[in-house]
Amino acid sequence: MTRSQLDLFAADAQPELFDEDAAPIVYRADPTRIRLRLANILAEARAAERMPWSAERLRLYERLVPQMGSFLPEEEAAQLTFAFERELERLKAA
Repeated sequence: MTRSQLDLFAADAQPELFDEDAAPIVYRADPTRIRLRLANILAEARAAERMPWSAERLRLYERLVPQMGSFLPEEEAAQLTFAFERELERLKAA
């Protein structure tokens, strides 16, 4: 039985892993998924009578909502962020 074995030290045995001429990878967020995620967070806040999240989760959402909004049109992002902040004020006062 003959087995072929790869020559690990052969020149050009593996193509270049990091092509210097390759275009950079650009992440483009899906606005539909972002809207759905923000709508779910906002709906959870609106449905709650008192703070529904732990302190850690609240800090996450306080950072996440504006960041996710940056992938949406400016006016829509401002509206969603404002609604979220208004719900937080209500929940913190409860």
